[in-house]
Amino acid sequence: MNPHAAPTNLPEPSVVPVQGLHCGHYFYRWNRAVLQSLGPVTACMRSDFVQAVQAGDVTKPERLQSFIVSGHKADFAIIAMDPNPFTVDGVHQRIMASKLGAAIEPVYSFVSMSEISEYLPDKEQYAQKLIRTGEDPSSPTFLAKVASYEKRLPMMFAQRLAPDFPNWPAMCFYPMNKSRHVGANWFLQPFSVRSEMMAEHAQSGMAFAGRVTQLVTASVGLDDWEWGVTLWARNPQFLKEIVYTMRYDQASARFGQFGQFYTGYLAQPEGILQHCRI
Repeated sequence: MNPHAAPTNLPEPSVVPVQGLHCGHYFYRWNRAVLQSLGPVTACMRSDFVQAVQAGDVTKPERLQSFIVSGHKADFAIIAMDPNPFTVDGVHQRIMASKLGAAIEPVYSFVSMSEISEYLPDKEQYAQKLIRTGEDPSSPTFLAKVASYEKRLPMMFAQRLAPDFPNWPAMCFYPMNKSRHVGANWFLQPFSVRSEMMAEHAQSGMAFAGRVTQLVTASVGLDDWEWGVTLWARNPQFLKEIVYTMRYDQASARFGQFGQFYTGYLAQPEGILQHCRI
């Protein structure tokens, strides 16, 4: 047997993930000096920007939203998801190539992919969790709970790999890592301990069901941080409340490291131009 034999059944080389979608978060600022040098902003220039953000039927990513960003870090933002990374980045390129592109400065971007978390329990792990909480594995209630969870799993997988963007008004995004500090190294904790902490974290989030929904995308090997967290809320107050609440969980309090927060409000490109006085 050749110990150096090439593995078989390899997937074909492709930029499309075997599972999941590429995700791009893009944040921009208007350069007012350059904008003034362009002369009066015409209807044609505004229309060109609108078309660049919206993308066409052929070039539009499967998921696409635009936002007005609050604060001086950025003026507007785009979030896009698609199997093809060129389709995702194509929105950014069209914005920069638009007639207003010379006056647009990219201030931050985040490259990631959707994934199924390793901490999402499978059927057997869920059953073991019920037993640890005192459920009788022979009871009809236990069997019904396990069967119900098994039925929900495909939907849960699909929502993580190809999530819908809710049409809710408030959004915030932040990148994050898990700590590697001595005495607080997430990756040296046993998997069972990490799973328990993530279960606690998820339980805190469930208290905001119907008010906040989240998307966690993986950037390990793709960007400077390990994960990106996008939160959508029915009201911006809920963004503040959920982040504050979840920071008391062990997974965040001991092991969470966070980058800058960007807060945005859902807006069509015409609304972005109007708000930014373009």
